[in-house]
Parts: sequence; structure tokens; C-alpha cells
Amino acid sequence: MSHDGVLLHGVHITAVQGVTDLAFVIGHGFTNHVRKPAVSRVLNRFARHGGVVALDFRGHGRSAGRSTVGADEVHDLAAGVGLARALGYRRIVTVGFSMGASIAIRHAALAADRPDAVAAVSGPSRWWVRESVAMRRVHWLLEQPHGRLAARLLGVRLGDPWATPPESPLEVVHRITPTPLLVVHGEDDHYFSPDHGVALHRASRGHSELWLEPATRHAESAMTPVLVDRIAAWLDHASAPEGHG
Repeated sequence: MSHDGVLLHGVHITAVQGVTDLAFVIGHGFTNHVRKPAVSRVLNRFARHGGVVALDFRGHGRSAGRSTVGADEVHDLAAGVGLARALGYRRIVTVGFSMGASIAIRHAALAADRPDAVAAVSGPSRWWVRESVAMRRVHWLLEQPHGRLAARLLGVRLGDPWATPPESPLEVVHRITPTPLLVVHGEDDHYFSPDHGVALHRASRGHSELWLEPATRHAESAMTPVLVDRIAAWLDHASAPEGHG
């Protein structure tokens, strides 16, 4: 359950190779949930490197509540981190995809219980992006009455529009320091251009690592086993005591 009382459902996958002190707390993208095939493939690949805790964000999948499209979902990711700690993991890293990337950045910048390292994959740097056909469709879902009905058909229960916009990832990413941050963005991302990854890296004031991936599109569906393995290895190293600095 999130700290503001929303009942969340998800999965805990134990590491394929047995006992480990490392947990990946993973946040999915908008309209996704942990049982979708593309998401499930990513979760199970991360489990080759450590334990995995992944909760459906509010308003998605089997979780209760209504989606705030990244604002209050920070509490949901915090619940995943808390669950990982309760399960006994000593090193906890967060990985977010698309909407989940914005949540992972804001959580690491703002939460009291911070992860040991963060990876933000295919994330927006700012709100209300309409630069692509895909994002114009997302905003139709969010802003138009018929779109909100269509969102429900996609399995997303939307809450009210923001009364006050939360801080954008670009505004808070510098506050993640000294927690290690990896920014991953596909050069062929059809939702958010690679400029978003570059902007986040620059706004971190040099305290992040940026991977611009050739011939790679958006979020979970674009993840190859090789790329997941690279991200997992980076997080494993960065979260180890000798990995800092």
C-alpha cells in the first residue's frame, strides 16, 4: 500500500541465480502493467541480475486508485522501495520507463528513502510534450472526454487533471546527486526525442551517465536482452560500495 493509502498490486521475482542483496524496483510506462508481455519480459530479464519488485502504478493493472500520470505515483515507487527493504534487500536500485522514468527521477530527487542508484529509460524531461504523433494521442486521452473513456478501455483509470503541476524531471534532476543516475534514451524514440535525455543529463550538472542508443525506440517494448543486461550491470556496479565515485 502506498503511504497515501492506495492499495497496490504487483510482483516480487526472486533472483534467478539465488540469494542476492540487490533488488531492482521497476516502474512501468503509461498504460502498462506488470502482466503485459513486454513488461514481463523486462522484469524477468532483470531477475537474472537480482531480485525484482514491480508494482502496478495507481489506476493501472490490478492496483486501486486513479492515475495522476506521474505526480502521486512517486508514493507508489516509494512503496516498492519500502517493500524491497522489508524483504531484506540491502542494495535497492530503481528503474523507470517512460512515465516511470519521470517518477524514478522525481522519487530519487525528492523522497526521504532514496535508492542506491537510478536508471531513467525513455523519459520526458518536461510536461505537456506534444512534439510527436504518439504524444499528441496521449494528450487526447488525457484531455478530451472521449479520450478519457478510451483510456479506460486501455486499462487506465484516470484521475482529475493537475490543479498544480508537480516539479518536472528537468527541474529536480540535479537534486539526485550524489545518487548515481543513468539516463538511457533511444535515438529512434517515437514518443520523446533524444533531446529529452540530453536535457536531463545536462540538468544533472554532469552527475549522470547518458546512453543514446542507436536504432532504439521507446521504453519497455524497445528493450533487448543485451540492453537490459547492460543497464542491470551498470546499476549493480553503481550501487556497490566501491561503485560510488
